[in-house]
Amino acid sequence: MKNTYFFGYFPFITVVLFSLSFGLYSEIRLLDLFDSLGLYQGMLEFFSETGIKIALLVVMFLVFFMLFSALKLILDTMVEMSLLLFSKDSEGTGLKSIRMGTIIYVVGATVSLVSTQSIMGLLVIFLLTNVAAFIYFVYKVSTNLSLLGLIGLIFFHIFIWSIFLLVVAYSVLKLYNSIINSLPI
Repeated sequence: MKNTYFFGYFPFITVVLFSLSFGLYSEIRLLDLFDSLGLYQGMLEFFSETGIKIALLVVMFLVFFMLFSALKLILDTMVEMSLLLFSKDSEGTGLKSIRMGTIIYVVGATVSLVSTQSIMGLLVIFLLTNVAAFIYFVYKVSTNLSLLGLIGLIFFHIFIWSIFLLVVAYSVLKLYNSIINSLPI
C-alpha cells in the first residue's frame, strides 16, 4: 500500500493486544488468589461468575493499557530524541522509514495471545518483540548515521532504558521494604 498513513493504527492495535494478553493472565491469577483467600465464594453471592471474570478482565486490561500506552509514549520520545542527537537526516526520512517496524509489534502482540497461561512466555514474547523492533530500527536509520552516531544511538537507548528499569525496580523494592517494615510482626 502506498498510503503513508496505512500503518498509523498499528501501535494502537499492538497496545490493545498486549494489554489483552497480560490482562487475561492477570485475571486468571487474581481469580486463583481470590479463591485461595476464600473471597471468591463471597463474591459469587453478589455477582455472577461471568460478571466477576469480565469485571476483572476489564480492570486489568485498563491497567495494562495505561502501562503500555505510557511505555509507547516514552519510546516515541526516545526515538525522536535519539534521531535528533545522532542522525544526519534533517528531513525526517529516517523517521518515516521505521514506520514499517510497527508490523513487528503487531505480530509479537498477536503471538502473545497464545501465551496467556504463562507469565514467562508473555515476558519472553514482549522482550523478543522489543529486541526485534530495536534491531529493525537501528538497521533502518543506520544509513543516516555515522559510525560514531550509530554507537551513540545504540548506547543512548540502552542507557535510558536501563536507568528507567533500575529506577522502577528500586522504587518497587523501596516500597516493598517500607510495607514489610511497617507490619507489626
